[in-house]
Amino acid sequence: MPEVGARFVQMEDELASMAAIIGASAAGARSFTATSGPGFTLMMENVGLAAMMELPCVVANVQRASPSTGLPTMVGQSDMLQARWGSHGDYGIIAYSPSSPQECFDLTVRAFNAADQYRVPVFVLMDEVVGHMTERVVIPDADAIPFRPRKGPRHAPSERPFLSYAADADLVPPIAHAGEGYKVHMTGLTHDERGYPAMNADAHEVLVNRLVDKIRLNADDIELHEELFLDDAETVVVAFGCTARSAKHAVDEARDEGLSCGMLRPITIWPFPERRIRELIEAGKVKRFVVPEINLGQMRREIERLTSLPILRLNNPGGQMPRPDAILELIRS
Repeated sequence: MPEVGARFVQMEDELASMAAIIGASAAGARSFTATSGPGFTLMMENVGLAAMMELPCVVANVQRASPSTGLPTMVGQSDMLQARWGSHGDYGIIAYSPSSPQECFDLTVRAFNAADQYRVPVFVLMDEVVGHMTERVVIPDADAIPFRPRKGPRHAPSERPFLSYAADADLVPPIAHAGEGYKVHMTGLTHDERGYPAMNADAHEVLVNRLVDKIRLNADDIELHEELFLDDAETVVVAFGCTARSAKHAVDEARDEGLSCGMLRPITIWPFPERRIRELIEAGKVKRFVVPEINLGQMRREIERLTSLPILRLNNPGGQMPRPDAILELIRS
């Protein structure tokens, strides 16, 4: 683990904060910013720039009831699709969804490591309930915290020109930072392996497919989820963030009543745990899904892509956390 240290810079707005962490990343720093609601929208243009230039960075978004100013101090979970598709174009990202203060710490550590490993923006997509929650958090000694360094050049600057975007077999290029002696060129334009603009459709197809595939083809290594009572479940509750806490209580009560019920909690919202959901469907035991979420059905859409089984939903656009008894009633039905 390198020497621990941090510098905090106050920016005038979220556009500037996103630009600042991209610049810090280009200079070799692990960089982070946080926001809520409309600020996340303001960051989206530069999220696309970070994805195109493949500069690692981490953004925490504490979701609140929206759109626009909405309910600034009340809960929402409606930024799920924006996290994946918020900036224009095709690219890959990673988004974690903590459901406890401990996971806020643990998943932020994981987010920095994933950002550096795959050279992508990574989101910690919590919600207002989790953001305001008070629980015990265990922080290990610094040397016990997992640390994955960025993959750097394998030759000295004087040996030969450095190709900024020559990817390895994992589809991720080594990175050289400003000030390390390498000639580095980065641009938001479509570019070749040198980092120089390559303004043609063939170069664009190669580049954009790699930006997507470096996440898509490594999804099994990235994706995390929690399972509860899935071995015999005919009804599967899928919930994330604070909603998963209500859902777990409802599933426990349903099991006490003798109902064949289980729960799957996506910890990575992106990549979505579709492989595990397909496995449950193909096993033939599951007869229905229950999907509570604090939006009007953003996660439900992902499950609808995978199955024609009934999907019972519990939705509100924000402002309050779903109650366990409401989820239990859907399970009973």
